[in-house]
Amino acid sequence: MSETNCRAERRPRLIVAGTGSGSGKTTVTLGLMRAYARRGLRVQGFKCGPDYIDPAYHSAAAGCEARNLDAWMTPEGYVQEYFLRTSGAADLSVIEGVMGLYDGKGATGLAGSTAEIAILTESPVVLVVDARSMGRSAAAVVLGFQRLEPRVNLAAVIVNRCGSREHYSLVQAAIEAACGIPVIGWLPRNGALQIPERHLGLLPAVERGELEGLFGLAADSLEAGTNLDRLLQIASEAPPFLPGPAAEEHPPGSSPAVLPAAEPAGGAACAKVVPPANSAAGAKRKQATPPAVPAEGAACAVTPSADSAGGASCAPVLSTAVAGGGAFRAPALSPAVSAAGAKRMLQPTAAAAAPVLAVARDAAFNFYYADNLELLAEAGARLVFFSPLAGEGIPAMADGIMLGGGFPEEFAAEIAGNTAFLGGLRRAATAGMPLYAECGGYMVLARSLTDRAGARHEMAGIIPAATIMRERRVALGYREVTALQDHLLLREGECLRGHEFHYSEMIYDGEAPGTFAYSSTGRTGTRPEGYAAGNVLAAYTHIHLASYRPAGLRLVEACRNFACRKPR
Repeated sequence: MSETNCRAERRPRLIVAGTGSGSGKTTVTLGLMRAYARRGLRVQGFKCGPDYIDPAYHSAAAGCEARNLDAWMTPEGYVQEYFLRTSGAADLSVIEGVMGLYDGKGATGLAGSTAEIAILTESPVVLVVDARSMGRSAAAVVLGFQRLEPRVNLAAVIVNRCGSREHYSLVQAAIEAACGIPVIGWLPRNGALQIPERHLGLLPAVERGELEGLFGLAADSLEAGTNLDRLLQIASEAPPFLPGPAAEEHPPGSSPAVLPAAEPAGGAACAKVVPPANSAAGAKRKQATPPAVPAEGAACAVTPSADSAGGASCAPVLSTAVAGGGAFRAPALSPAVSAAGAKRMLQPTAAAAAPVLAVARDAAFNFYYADNLELLAEAGARLVFFSPLAGEGIPAMADGIMLGGGFPEEFAAEIAGNTAFLGGLRRAATAGMPLYAECGGYMVLARSLTDRAGARHEMAGIIPAATIMRERRVALGYREVTALQDHLLLREGECLRGHEFHYSEMIYDGEAPGTFAYSSTGRTGTRPEGYAAGNVLAAYTHIHLASYRPAGLRLVEACRNFACRKPR
C-alpha cells in the first residue's frame, strides 16, 4: 500500500445524482463547478461510468482535467485509490452520476451505478429532482430513493425545473417533512439552461468555448436559488477517506468484483470462450520485421511531469512522464509473471530506455481515459501527442502509435486530405511498428469512411474493410472482451473490460478468418469483434487498462522492442 493509502485523508466531496437521465444533474454539476471555481476553489470533476463527453464539460467548467470512476471496468480498490490520489490537490471534488442514482449494469445489483461509487467513496449524495407537474409527490420520489439502499448517504436535494418560487417552497416543505433531508436549492424552468443535444459536433464546440455562456448561466442560477455555503459544508463533512487494500491484478479468465445490492449481483464471468469457427483463434502469427522506416510527421512533444503516475494534481492539461521499463518479450508476458507480479513489474527500471508512444489527440481523436494514458506512462512509455487535424503526420521519433476514439466522421474530409498522416500510418504498419486503435481510430485504419451525407472518404487502408455511418446507434454498453489470439495487449483467453458506443458499422471484404481480436460479451450476447494481425490491433471497444494492467505493459514492451530494431 502506498504512503497515500496508509492513513485516512480529508477529501471534501459530493456526488450529484439524478432520479433518471434528463433530470438535470449535468446542468447542476456544471453550475456548481463554475460557481465554486469563481469563488477561487480548486474543483476536481469526476464522472461515474465510461462517458467521455461529460468529463469534457467538467474540464471546461472547472478548468481542471476531469476523470472517470467506474467500478465495473476497474476493481473497487483501484477506484478508491485513484479517487484518493487524484483529488488530493482539490478544495472540492464534484462527482457527476450516470443515469438515475441506482441505474447500472443489471436489474438488481449496484454494479456500474452511481450508488456503487457513492458507497465506495463514502460520498454524500445530492439528488436532483425534476419537479415538473409535481407537488407533494416529489416527496414520495425522494423517499423511495432514500430507502432503497441504506448504505447511500442521501444528504441533500436540489429541485429542478420549478414553475415558480412558490412551487419550489411547496416541494421543499413536502420533501423535508417526509424524508428529513434538507432541500437546499432550486432551478427554474429555463430553456437556456438545457445542455445541447449530444450531436457529434458538440465537443469541438466545447473546445471553442461556445458553451461558456451556459456554464455561467447555470452558476448564476444556482447562486441565486441554492445555499452553496451549506452544500460546501455537507461536502466538507464527508468522512475521512481510507481506501481498502490495494487492488490485486485480475488473473487471466477472472472478473473484477462488483458491489452487491441487497443480494449478490450477477455478472458475466470472463471465461475462456470457444472462438467462432471462422476466427482461427490461437493461430500464432510470425511478425515480419522488414527494415524499419522512421514514420514522418511533426512532433508535438509533452514536457514530462514529476508526477509520473498522474498523482494528486489539478492541472488544466494532462501531464505524462518519461519512465523506463524492464524488458521482456512482446507481445506476451513471460509465463513466470504472475498477476500479482505484473503489478510490481509496472515499476520500470531507471536504466531502460523509454519508447515513444505517439498519441493522436485533437477534436477528431479525444476519447481517452486520463488514467489509461497515465498507466502507459507508468509502464514505461513516453507519450507524445500529435494532431492529424492540424496537418501533422506521425511524429518521427515514434516507436508505436495509438489512435483513440472520437469523431473522425465529422472531419473525414480533413483526415482524408492529410497524406502525411495516412501515409505515415501505412509506412508504420509495413515497418512493424505497434499500432493500436479504438473506435474512431479503428474507423480510420479501414479503407474508407462513408459519412452521414453519403460521401465516401479514403482512409489508411490497413484494415480490409469499409466504415459506414448509420442513422441509428449501432452499439452501446459495457463489454468484456476475451482475446481470440495473442496480440499487442493480451494472450489468447485473457480478458479486458471496457465500453462500446458508436453509430458506425465496419463492413469487411468478405469473410475475415483469423483476424478477429476479441470475443466481446455484452448485454445482448457474445460476438467476434475487432481486428488483430501482427503489429496491428484495432476494435470498437474502448478498453480500460486498469481492468488487466499487464495489457498496458505489453503494449509498451512491443514499442520498446520496435525501438531496438530501428536504425540509429
